[in-house]
Amino acid sequence: MKIFLFNLFFVGIMVACSSEKPTYEYMPDMMDSPAVKAQKETMRSPVAGTLPRNYVPYPYGVEEGDLAGQQLKNPLSISRETLTYGKDRFNTYCMVCHGADGKGQGSIVPKFPMPPSLHSEKVRQWTDGRIFHVITQGQNLMSSYATQIKPEERWALILYMRALQRAVAPKDSDIEAYKKYLQSQ
Repeated sequence: MKIFLFNLFFVGIMVACSSEKPTYEYMPDMMDSPAVKAQKETMRSPVAGTLPRNYVPYPYGVEEGDLAGQQLKNPLSISRETLTYGKDRFNTYCMVCHGADGKGQGSIVPKFPMPPSLHSEKVRQWTDGRIFHVITQGQNLMSSYATQIKPEERWALILYMRALQRAVAPKDSDIEAYKKYLQSQ
């Protein structure tokens, strides 16, 4: 009996679903609403000369790298936390082109021209402000990273890059400090 009732119910549902009459649309405008583009030209433009909150414009143009190099100073001090953070930023943004050691042998080198080594005499002579400017504005094939890397992150990244440079070509003071370290062990 239960099987008979189940089959009867199933057949009844199938017959009810096979109606040739179209269904009634309760709110047709909701089903077929006109598409609205959120970013149309009709949006209100900001007032000329205004800036978003907490936005600090970068005062140097693309060609003002030397001026930026003279005027910008790294506000961060060297610490284990800063270098670790700078290493993380370097590994995230720079390593694919410049390589883990900064010599320009990144993973994209076969597809693109080899980027300059961060250990070249030219780059070693740059001030931290000049490197900050290159990261912010870009240079040659390197595009700007201003939107991806916050200013504090850029400064930490530069400190880590300087540590890489000193690891490849240490100064005499670095060697003496290392000797003292070994003697204390």
